[in-house]
Amino acid sequence: MYTTEIKHIGVFTSGGDSPGMNAALYAIAKTAEAKGIKVTGIRKGYEGLIDGDFTTLKSHDLQKKVQRGGTMLKTARSKRFMEPEGRNKALQTLLTNNIDALIAIGGDGTFRGLLAFSELCNLPFIGIPGTIDNDISGTDYTLGFDSAVNTAIENIDKIRDTAESHNRVFIVEVMGRDSGYIAIHSGLSTGADAILIPESGKDFIYLLDKVKGYNSEDAFLILVSEGDEIGAELVASKIREINANIDLRIARLGHVQRGGNPSAFDRVLGIRMGVEAVERILSGAKNKMVGFLNNQLNLTPFDEVIKQHQVKEELQELLKLFSK
Repeated sequence: MYTTEIKHIGVFTSGGDSPGMNAALYAIAKTAEAKGIKVTGIRKGYEGLIDGDFTTLKSHDLQKKVQRGGTMLKTARSKRFMEPEGRNKALQTLLTNNIDALIAIGGDGTFRGLLAFSELCNLPFIGIPGTIDNDISGTDYTLGFDSAVNTAIENIDKIRDTAESHNRVFIVEVMGRDSGYIAIHSGLSTGADAILIPESGKDFIYLLDKVKGYNSEDAFLILVSEGDEIGAELVASKIREINANIDLRIARLGHVQRGGNPSAFDRVLGIRMGVEAVERILSGAKNKMVGFLNNQLNLTPFDEVIKQHQVKEELQELLKLFSK
């Protein structure tokens, strides 16, 4: 049962870019067109929402960008939107352009912004979780996470080749400001000897125990999430204290994890979430995020989404098992 009030949907991408955002934009435009709804793209996230930086979205054009990483709408973080004055200006921009509903694709900061905006604005908002960190509550997978892990694995496999050739210890730093999901998934998938994540306090102790017995006959691979409280440099210094003869290198994968073509999983996930976002907003849903939980699409209220994420117990047990 669709509402008849919504005739114009605005959509934007916000925060860090993630592979699969363009697929979601394509699905949103395609679904809106099929239902006779106008859809407008808002460039540069909340900044574009404040300034009225709009562009027309056509599914035919977006169809050609499904395979591309990044976001064709551009993205930015907005300090202005954090202030009431910025949010009031954004609301006036929506009203002036007769936008009846808003779909936002982004991470934790995006949803905090939507929650604050919903207290000021009565228009329906729907969110899609787009972040490589996979640190959003209410979904098993965020858009871009699978692609980022595959990119990390491809690079870590190459690092292992050279590490094996020289019997070196390699510390590989992957992204994950507050979340160890990329480190866990890429570390387990590449047979890492140690995985250090922000959510665990014992992983460093396991690492030091292992390093004491390192005989330099094989490569030794350590995965460190960038948000880990120890940090790659400190890990390296502690290892050298234990064994000064270890041949050690640090490799930071950095923003390469955000770029590149999205995986098949992220393309389909983006399309499914994009369609669901339009369907739900036309059915009267508001202030909720479309997630993928237990192999099904679902909705989670924004105030639940922004709660601190937790690493699943099963993954914690795997981490403990393979780190010892």
